[in-house]
Amino acid sequence: MADPILYSFRRCPYAMRARLALLISGTTCEIREVKLAQKPAELIEASPKATVPVLVLPDGGVIEESREIMAWALAQRDPEGWLGRENRDLIAVNDGPFKHHLDRYKYPERHGSDPADHRTTALELLRVLDARLAAQANLCGDHRGLTDAAIFPFVRQFAETDRAWFDAQPLPHLQAWLTRHLASDLFAAIMVRLQPWRTGDAPTLFPAG
Repeated sequence: MADPILYSFRRCPYAMRARLALLISGTTCEIREVKLAQKPAELIEASPKATVPVLVLPDGGVIEESREIMAWALAQRDPEGWLGRENRDLIAVNDGPFKHHLDRYKYPERHGSDPADHRTTALELLRVLDARLAAQANLCGDHRGLTDAAIFPFVRQFAETDRAWFDAQPLPHLQAWLTRHLASDLFAAIMVRLQPWRTGDAPTLFPAG
């Protein structure tokens, strides 16, 4: 049977969390790195909205949302029990209010926004995570799970917008949690650099090797 095809973009936090779940589940895919300014016709044909990640299944089915890709992958195999450490409320805040303020902090020119105001509001949301992490190593207990994988790529993006400022904030538990996840072998494996895929290219498998 053919492998699923994953359309991805290395730095996209939605694509990151999809790759994290696919990798931890042991799912082998053909990965196609997308150049966002030049999206391949095959991606648009599979998913007209053409936003990554998109997973095309061997039977022709298409999964267009990162959370759904995570759920699909972990339903195939979940060796670390990630599905048992899913907090939908925390993920909803991340994907809704936090992402709203993150975008307007990171890309004020796109939104006509005051980045300082949005950074302040986003920081208050991160304080909730920091308080939660004061009592446990990860967001749903001592072991990493779906909630951590779904959220930390977005916290990474927030932190990297002004790393010196982020590191100076009183968020010791969140900062330590983020550092651990960024230093993990799992994160390193999903961040391999790939050339943008073009029609006719030989398949590149994920995970590599």
